[in-house]
Amino acid sequence: MNEPINSAVINAGRLNSRVLSASTLSSDDVYNPKGEKLGSIKELMLDIESGKVCYAVLSFGGFLSLGEKLFAVPWSALTVDTENKRIVMDTNEERLKNAPGFDTDHWPNMADATWGKSVHAYYGTTY
Repeated sequence: MNEPINSAVINAGRLNSRVLSASTLSSDDVYNPKGEKLGSIKELMLDIESGKVCYAVLSFGGFLSLGEKLFAVPWSALTVDTENKRIVMDTNEERLKNAPGFDTDHWPNMADATWGKSVHAYYGTTY
């Protein structure tokens, strides 16, 4: 059963009553609905005024962080699979490879509205 992250509840305190520990999400694997691993969460990006998570930075490819590509995925594009206790994104590897990404040395300005609108448009979420 998939639930939006905002209303997810996972036993054992990992996710509880709609409250997440950011440290438990860091390095969590992200899968598509077919069970194919897409990558792992590297960072969570917060809006400092609202306190809400805006993006999860997903790491894809590479080995031991070498050659990896990073993607800022809108938080609303992710769900939690409570049964398997993992994060799910409804996309495939090919679409992710073509997504707007960046590397560890060249992060985008995530506060830029033009950038934000283009990322949300790519993933089909509301900016």
